[in-house]
This record gives sequence, structure tokens and C-alpha cells, in this order.
Amino acid sequence: MGILNITPDSFYDGGKHSALKSAIETAGKMISEGASMLDIGAFSSRPGAEMITEVTEWARIKPVLKEIRSCYGTIPISIDTFRSGIVRRAYDEAGIDIVNDISGGDFDNQMFDTVANLGVAYVCMHMRGNPQTMQTCTEYENLVQDIIKNLAVKLAKLRAVGVCSILVDPGFGFAKTIDQNYELLQRLNAFEILDSPVLVGVSRKSMITKVLDCLPSEALNGSSVLNTMALMKGAAVLRVHDVKEAVECVKLYTKLITA
Repeated sequence: MGILNITPDSFYDGGKHSALKSAIETAGKMISEGASMLDIGAFSSRPGAEMITEVTEWARIKPVLKEIRSCYGTIPISIDTFRSGIVRRAYDEAGIDIVNDISGGDFDNQMFDTVANLGVAYVCMHMRGNPQTMQTCTEYENLVQDIIKNLAVKLAKLRAVGVCSILVDPGFGFAKTIDQNYELLQRLNAFEILDSPVLVGVSRKSMITKVLDCLPSEALNGSSVLNTMALMKGAAVLRVHDVKEAVECVKLYTKLITA
């Protein structure tokens, strides 16, 4: 899953794709490098990110969605949003295929029904609080068990309203400390109990940069290392900024397990 942030303030690529031409060129590059799907978002979820209105979010993302669908046909498009109104508009404009919701439905009580009615896939991510407060919400009785229980409740609700295609995302970096992120990665296999594919997004995040004492722009090698570990622990989808390198991780891992 190639990440296309249409934001001025994302932690790694903020502002890079604000211009329509740049966004479309980047999308084309990701597709040519082997992206299976594109994840397009206009709301930065980095810690402390500004809360923008739905009007602003839609104004940012609408032209990009329409142009990508026009230029690149049937590539599966994921919309990275927690607002059901954005989902409905995106579906009408571009026929999106996936909703990637960082809140797992917590921020909009119409989200689950909207996803069910549209018949699209859903990425249910775990987090606590919101981007402004989540790093103060890192106390768990049992990290992995607590996250699994939270996601299990939401999966039951999603299935009850008729959502058939669901991925789960443990939410690396969202209401987790650096050590908790690594515990989560070490125990990723435990999420098999949910019987849903696991999406992992660790690309260039602080769990890499703080350990290696580097900038996000210098974290490609660390991202590749952790993406490979995630595959070995059962990840089904990698959400990445760097598609070519992630595809290489997948190819080498596949070769290893089929040797």
C-alpha cells in the first residue's frame, strides 16, 4: 500500500504532494514500482497535528482522487479518513475501494454503516485519544491483549452490519511508546486470532528514527528492516512511503519461505 499524503504537515512527506501534478506523478511512480493499492489522505495524523475541518479535507483530496482514477484506471484506492462524509463523497467521485480509518470508527458513529452500505473494504486501526492526545494514552494492563480485545469488539460490530472485507492495523505509533511498538511487532503473530489480514504501517516512523537517532528522511533502511520483520511475523499488507524497496522486501521474503 503506497502512501500518498495530500497534507502540508505530515511527519515525513508533508507538503511534497500538495500540488496536483506532484501527487499524480508520485502515484504513477508507486504504481510502476509495484504498489498493489494507493492510500490517499488529506488529514495529518502525526502527534500534535492540527485538526482541520471536513471542508478543508475534502478540498485537498477531491482533485487528486478524480485525477488518479482518471489516469490510473482500476488501481485500488484507499481513502485515509475517519469521516464518513468524506468516504461517501470519495466513493461518489472516484469509486474508492478501501477505507483506512485511524480511529477504528471511534470518531464517527456513522462510519461502520457507511462502509457496509457502500460495500467497500475497511482497515480498522487501533488507537487511543486523538492525534493531539494519543501520546498521553499509553498505559495498558497488557498491551497486546488489550489491543486485540479492542479490535475484536469492533470486528464483531463491523461484521454485524455487513462489512465483509476487513483488515486490522495494530496502530504502530498511535498511543504507543517506542518500547511498546517493538513489543507489538515482536508479538504480531498474536493477531492471527482475529482472523483478519494484518496491515502494518511502520514506514519512517519515530520507532525507527528515535532508535537510530536519525531523521525520517534517513530512515529508509530501518523501514526495510522492520517491514521484513513484519512479514516474518504475519503481516499481509505493508503501508509504505517507499514502494520499490517494500516490494523488494516482499520478493526476498517470498523467496525465502518457498526455498
